[in-house]
Amino acid sequence: MNEYELAVSCLPDLQEERDHLASMLPSGVLPPRADVPKLDEPPRCAVLAWAQSGLMHLTGLACGPPLAPTAPVLPRAAAIAGAITELTGPASVRINLERVLAFRASLAGWSRRGRVSANGTCQILRAADGWLAVNLARPDDLACVPAILGRDLRGNSADELRAEAALRPAAELATTAQALGVPAAALGTGTPPPVILSRIGAAGQASRLVLDLSAMWAGPLCAHILARAGWRVIKVEDVSRPDGARFGPPAFYADLHAGSQTVILDFATPEGRSALTRIAKSAGIVIESSRPRALHRLGLVAADWLTAAPGRVWVSVTGYGRNDPQQRVAFGDDAAVAGGLVARASDGTPVFCGDAIADPFSGLYAGLAALAAHADGGGWLLDIAMAGVSADLARPTSGQVWRHRICQAGRTWAVRHGELTQRVAVL
Repeated sequence: MNEYELAVSCLPDLQEERDHLASMLPSGVLPPRADVPKLDEPPRCAVLAWAQSGLMHLTGLACGPPLAPTAPVLPRAAAIAGAITELTGPASVRINLERVLAFRASLAGWSRRGRVSANGTCQILRAADGWLAVNLARPDDLACVPAILGRDLRGNSADELRAEAALRPAAELATTAQALGVPAAALGTGTPPPVILSRIGAAGQASRLVLDLSAMWAGPLCAHILARAGWRVIKVEDVSRPDGARFGPPAFYADLHAGSQTVILDFATPEGRSALTRIAKSAGIVIESSRPRALHRLGLVAADWLTAAPGRVWVSVTGYGRNDPQQRVAFGDDAAVAGGLVARASDGTPVFCGDAIADPFSGLYAGLAALAAHADGGGWLLDIAMAGVSADLARPTSGQVWRHRICQAGRTWAVRHGELTQRVAVL
């Protein structure tokens, strides 16, 4: 196929998007503006923006045209980036969305793979009644495949999961996988809100020190935004559980943690836990991506920490929120599928968007919420759910539907919106 037509409502109402963001933050922190700027970078058309960013190169079937989601995802992300700039005051932190969203994939040399994630660990599987994603990102996930199937393996794990999925309801198979600690989700299942704010502590002045206990991508991106805005960031890792992002492209990890200080402690020892407690007592913001009970074992309880001193902010970034009854785990690709943040091939087949896209988007939401909570005086517990972030970005819009032509010219692709043409950037 060398030409494809994509019908998308690609021109969101920017004032509506700003009002939507404001509704998720403490009242009055992001006031209405009559002079909402036009989004030139990326282009205001969501599909042209997707093409320019390099994300289109990562979205679609490997043997087919590059695709884009049907929701105006990047203009919405640009609105978040603009609000971050606004709330960082004199620091005026400007977010380069192309770098934030596509840098890792560009370093790794990844391309679109359809129903297989860019990094190869997650699959979108056809179930008896729909679709689901299963992410075998860790050795333990692969080891759990026989238990998911209820029998010994007779062949390749991915092939056997694919065959099993076709016989079972999507939600049932996802629940079975999640009960074993394997990230999995039915497509577009009910998701929590992207951000839940709970005021637990008192407002006041807290130190501009961030304790970053998070790992991988979303939490560290939040910490990176705060570091650029002038906070001092201390990243603390357990010597026995290093950040998994360390095993990816070194330049990506270095870029994500630029400006932060790393402290490695042994959480299994009294000395390590004592050192962690000292840093936490000095911090004005904590960022974490763990189940609450894991932090309780280290002596860190969000409510207690928030009430111990005024002005503090606790940022929790998880797959489905702190209060998820199942305490499900998630990575960026499967969380995106849970929230319905996918593109569709011509036959309706869902395909992955970008690279673990729920991760960086959740980092942007978390960064904005942390800045807003601090501007409001602190005392806030911020509960960021990656599946909810994905659903929020993928929510339908009532705007006019425009037809876009995706055409191949030699080895390159281009997208046309009316008289505008944008080449699909290759990472």
